[in-house]
Amino acid sequence: MSDIQQQVQQTVDRLVASDAERGVQVAVYHRGDLVVDVASGVADPATARQVTAETVFYNYSIGKAATATVVHVLVERGLFDYDTPVAALWPEFAAHGKDGVTVRHVLNHTAGVPGLPGDTTVADVCDWDRISAVIADEKPWWEPGTSTGYHAYTFGYVLGEVARRATGKPVSQLLAEEVAAPLGVDGELYFGVPAAEQGRLAVLEDAPGSAEMLAQLPDDLPMFKAGPKSLFPTAALGNRPDVLAADIPAGAKTSARAIARMYAALLGQLPDVRLLTPERLREVTAVSFAGPDQVFGNEASWGLGYALGLPERADTVDSTFGMAGAGGSYAFGDTANGIAFALTKNRLTMDFTAFDEIASIVYDALAPGVRAA
Repeated sequence: MSDIQQQVQQTVDRLVASDAERGVQVAVYHRGDLVVDVASGVADPATARQVTAETVFYNYSIGKAATATVVHVLVERGLFDYDTPVAALWPEFAAHGKDGVTVRHVLNHTAGVPGLPGDTTVADVCDWDRISAVIADEKPWWEPGTSTGYHAYTFGYVLGEVARRATGKPVSQLLAEEVAAPLGVDGELYFGVPAAEQGRLAVLEDAPGSAEMLAQLPDDLPMFKAGPKSLFPTAALGNRPDVLAADIPAGAKTSARAIARMYAALLGQLPDVRLLTPERLREVTAVSFAGPDQVFGNEASWGLGYALGLPERADTVDSTFGMAGAGGSYAFGDTANGIAFALTKNRLTMDFTAFDEIASIVYDALAPGVRAA
């Protein structure tokens, strides 16, 4: 066992033993080599089923990167480009002055449709045609391209519908054919998970106190303008069979190994598969839009579909691209240091403590002098 593998394993084991986490996976590629592949803890407390490297977790927004990657592969193929109006492929989307919204605007969260109506139900978000019609009929919050605001759910549906209109295939099929199969991670990277496969997934649980904290949040918070509390990412939501089966490409169901391998392929470090050209990688990981987020209020810096920089480290904006997930999961690629990293877990915490600790171990070992957090 390498030193870095041993350090990460010991850290994850300690987090599980201390009850800070329930089940965790970490996978890290360095310049194409899988140098960390760690699993620890329990996937399902009811059965004592253990987490393995193959266990699939619903990790919410880290899956946005998979959606963006599908789109980039289709752009690479010439089916549309970043400045193609969404309505050119999906005419209904032009309603209420959205005819100028481009694929680029959706990728960098400046499309102006970050929210879902307050009466949107879980059944609605599981029904592709229904929720697509709702989004197509929305009025933009701002002039597209002028401000950014996190498109928590709508990001995936708009890009997924663009992809479907361009190819005739649902986004789940495109993910399977264009990303998972070439990477050899069939069965570990999904949007919708077939019912027969759902028993393999880790069972989510809320961290102690988080449900009470959510209940106490005022309903007029800006983030709740983007969607009702019933759609907030909780364990109860993420364990529902209908949610697991649905294509909700604002998130994904994945193992750490699968999503880390995707980033390694994006970095061009796998000898057998490359998803994007070096030129395309530079384009999609450059700053596309930066500014105050109109939903959450934080300063945001977006590439094309990927958040740039790591938490609390402004100096990583030029080299790292990825996505955090509600509950503390995280996955990213680092173009400067050749690192592809993923952490997946089933206890939904309100912070990224586990990620911060493990990413620091990885950077100390692989890129001394560069701290992840």
